[in-house]
Formats: sequence, C-alpha cells, structure tokens
Amino acid sequence: MEKGIQGVGSRTQVFRELDDRSEKYVILSHRWGEEVNYDEMTRFMEMGERCKNEVRQRVGYEKIIKSCKQALQDGYRWIWIDTCCIDKRSSSELSEAINSMFRWYRKSQKCYVYLNDVGGAFFPNERDLSKFTKANGWPEWFSRGWTLQELIAPKQVEFFNKDWVFIGSKQDLADTLEKITRIPIDVLKDGLIPRRVCVAGIMSWAADRKTMRVEDRAYSLLGLFGVNMPILYGEGAKAFHRLQLEIIRASGDQSIFAWNPKGQFGWVGSVLAGDPGYFRGCHDIEKVESDELVDELMKYTRRNRLGIARMPDFGSNLACLRSRGLAFRQQLSVFLVTNSDIGLSRLLWKLDHHRLEIPRA
Repeated sequence: MEKGIQGVGSRTQVFRELDDRSEKYVILSHRWGEEVNYDEMTRFMEMGERCKNEVRQRVGYEKIIKSCKQALQDGYRWIWIDTCCIDKRSSSELSEAINSMFRWYRKSQKCYVYLNDVGGAFFPNERDLSKFTKANGWPEWFSRGWTLQELIAPKQVEFFNKDWVFIGSKQDLADTLEKITRIPIDVLKDGLIPRRVCVAGIMSWAADRKTMRVEDRAYSLLGLFGVNMPILYGEGAKAFHRLQLEIIRASGDQSIFAWNPKGQFGWVGSVLAGDPGYFRGCHDIEKVESDELVDELMKYTRRNRLGIARMPDFGSNLACLRSRGLAFRQQLSVFLVTNSDIGLSRLLWKLDHHRLEIPRA
C-alpha cells in the first residue's frame, strides 16, 4: 500500500499474515460502503496511476488510511480490516474467517468503531428519527447484524465520528449503549459470560438487526454462541435453522425454544424459530432452576386451591424460564424437552397471575 498510509518508507511491510495469539493488533468495525477489497489491496502498488486514483476516491480507502494512522498513534503496528484482509474469492478462507471472526475481535487490543453518519463531537444519547432515518433513530452501525459481535467481543471499543474524532468508549457509554441495543450493562463491561445470559436473550439482541444476505443473520451469530458450522451461501433461511441445531448440540440452554413470533406463546408448526426476530420479546428471560420452579408451583397451587396431579419424574428435563421484569407469580413458562435427537413438547403450561393454563394437545 502507499507510503502515506503508515507514514514510513516504501520498503516497510504493510500487509502480511499474523498469528492472533502472539501479535498485538487493533481491529476496525464499520458500516460497509464503497470499499477496497483484498485483491485491490495486494495489487495496489502494481496498478497504473489511473486505477490508483479511482481507488483513492473511495470512502473505504480513506477508512484504511485513517484507521491505520489511529493505530500508529495508539502505538500499534498492525490493524485488521475485514473488507481488505479477507480474500472472498476463496470459499475456504471466507468460511474460516466467518467462523473465527468473534475470536479475532475478542483478542484485539482495541476495536475502532467508525460511525459514518455521526457528525457531531459527541456520541448521540437520544433517539433522533430526523437525523438517523435508516436505523430507528440511532446511528446505522447499530442496526447491522455483524456489528453485534463486534461490540460485545472486544474488551476495548472506541467510537469515532465521520471525521475520525473520538467520541467515547464502550465503558464510558455503557448506559447509552444498553438503551440502544438492549444488551445488559454487565455484558457490555465484562463480556459475554454464559452463566449470566441465556440463548434466548442473546438472540433478542439480534432480533431487529439487518444483513445484506439472509444467511448472514445466522453466520454473524456463530461466535456469540461459541459454535462453528460450514458456510453455505445460497441456503437462505436454512442457515438459521442449522445455527439453532448447532446451539442445541453444544449447549444445555433450553431457552432457545422460548421464541414467540406473535407476542404470545403458541404452537406455530416448527420447534425452531424462523429468524432472530422471533426472539424479540426474550431480552429479559433468564433460566430458573427446577427446584425453584417446583417450589413456586406448589405455592401457587396451594394459594389458588388447585389440585395437584402426580406426574412422572421429568424434573431434570424441564426448561424453566422467567422474565426478570416480572415477579415469579406473574409470569412463568415451562417447556419439556426430550433428547432422542431433538424432541420437544413446546409448551407444557403457562402460569400468569390469573390462572394456570394448560394448552390443548
């Protein structure tokens, strides 16, 4: 790449493979536009002046220049940028990159978030539908599927406006970021700790995010759930079904079955959700231990003078969930899961403050 990118001699190496386990590096997160790809990056010095000038006019070129300068200013020699560091012509390299993306962001020393639609010197702390028309009143970066893991995975995240002026860090902006994303502050500050967050909760953060390709709604979530799977562009919505199956195989977290596309529990034909939007209302769901469930049910039945039926001992297979925003007696949903490959009776009963409701078979 050009001498101006790093401000050093033309013989200095500016592009090479690194071992993310031993080298320190920073990483860029951004909304894609007119970018510089891997092929153009590697051939840039061989291009004629006319082709070079065409590349220089792209917004993606300026992002490379400015992010490299910021990295040098912060004392880092290397930066990883998805648009020009992945050879998308190679399906194997693309698959490896997508399955490794969360780890690469997590292991980075810093993540620079470039907000191309923020012009002021301060991070926006209130929704502004007149300014941010494409993303429900917030910067567009927050509406994209891939940027979810790019916000959560790195320990340090720094936000820059369209002029590359620093406007805040993830730690300092945690309250506002929680308001925008519905991601709990402890996750924003401490990272993704599985025992604190259930699958349904993570899915809910992605419910309203968009991707250019439908498959990426699933692929962009792989690292958040700690699973890997082959990348098969062209499979469409099947990608999200495959993702759920991988999560089920890898995790005992049965909240994955707590999705609800219509705002109320009910059978809709498949045990698997159609897309992350089905989890939109699950952001406050948490797991409940079986002993606590049984204790609450016994209290409820005695309080309401209900009969208690003797049932087989399936307590170890119960997926017991509740909402953090409601008292236990106000909302409780219970699922029975069997493990012959994947079997499920989706809703055994729903308990609310009026009645114990057992759905018809």
